[in-house]
Amino acid sequence: DYVVVKMIPDNRLPPRHLHSVHTGKTFAVIKWESPYDSPDQDMLYAVAVKDLVRKTDKIYKVKTRNSTVEYTIKKLEPGGKYHVIVQLGNMSKESSVKIGTVPLSAPDALKIITENDHILLFWKSLALKESYFNESRGYEIHMFDSLLNITAYLGNTTENFFKVSNLKIGHNYSFTVQARCLYSGQMCGEPATLLYDELGTDEDSSASKTDRSTDVAAIVVPVLFLLLVTLGIGFVVLYMRHRRLQNSFTAFANSHYSSRLGSAIFSSGDDLGDEDDEAPMITGFSDDVPMVIA
Repeated sequence: DYVVVKMIPDNRLPPRHLHSVHTGKTFAVIKWESPYDSPDQDMLYAVAVKDLVRKTDKIYKVKTRNSTVEYTIKKLEPGGKYHVIVQLGNMSKESSVKIGTVPLSAPDALKIITENDHILLFWKSLALKESYFNESRGYEIHMFDSLLNITAYLGNTTENFFKVSNLKIGHNYSFTVQARCLYSGQMCGEPATLLYDELGTDEDSSASKTDRSTDVAAIVVPVLFLLLVTLGIGFVVLYMRHRRLQNSFTAFANSHYSSRLGSAIFSSGDDLGDEDDEAPMITGFSDDVPMVIA
């Protein structure tokens, strides 16, 4: 034997399992379940969104028969904090959850340029990648001194650079640049951080070594190339001189070649240019030898 019992729905129960599914910069997706399973009629929910920073409230109405409800809250602010309350329209018991939206991104390409008595911080405009950021909001700059272990607020600017003076020798600093905080510092952008030491180097030792290696290579490679070119030219010149001397000697030897003797004849410079080398040299006349004149 069995009996079927149907429970009477209690509309005074709160929504179940309220939680945040996804948050962005200007929206949040929340999800909950109905107070009881398989509602047989449309249920009206009141979604109250309390801005914990601005101290304002907004109420949205959601009507559905689904057991599981997913709702997107829009028009939120980046980096905001909110308290969301969901209950039935008859003001039954409530369920609540706290959510926070994603803050604005950190500025890109934060760099340091060292001057004689100060440094300049440079960065890219945040409006290039954040459509929700207005340049009129500006940026704020903080500095952390690792030696004194203190953080100082340096100021804010609507430009993309900032001048920092009165830095102490021997101190290491960390600079952060972020979208300016709103409402007493409660809604800020993500900070971009850069390390700086007393020598004015904004890169770590490994990066410095890489730069030095690159500079040395940039000097050594052209010098080696010039040396190779010089050696090549020297070899060409020596080879041309060797060929020229060889050709000159060959031409000189050919001009003194005797086909009768089958060899080359070179003069010592003592002869007077007589063509007949075998003719006897006349030394003089004797008195006792008669001269015959024909």
